[in-house]
Amino acid sequence: MIGKALVTAILLAASTAAFAQQGNSMGTPQEQSACRPDTRRFCTHVKPDQGPFAYLACLQQNRQKLTAGCRLVLESHGQ
Repeated sequence: MIGKALVTAILLAASTAAFAQQGNSMGTPQEQSACRPDTRRFCTHVKPDQGPFAYLACLQQNRQKLTAGCRLVLESHGQ
């Protein structure tokens, strides 16, 4: 469960508004950077008020199109 929370926090970092609402800085800067471009590219339809798991679901739906770095982050946290 900690892994899922960590990935969620990383994905929230991709949306400045959502990240600011959470007030949470989990995830390394490198992990946040790895998924930020993919989140911006594939998940523009996700809004911060949909909750953190909406970003995770979006990236999982687009897993085959993600950069290797973001896939590695998801895989390293059991996603």
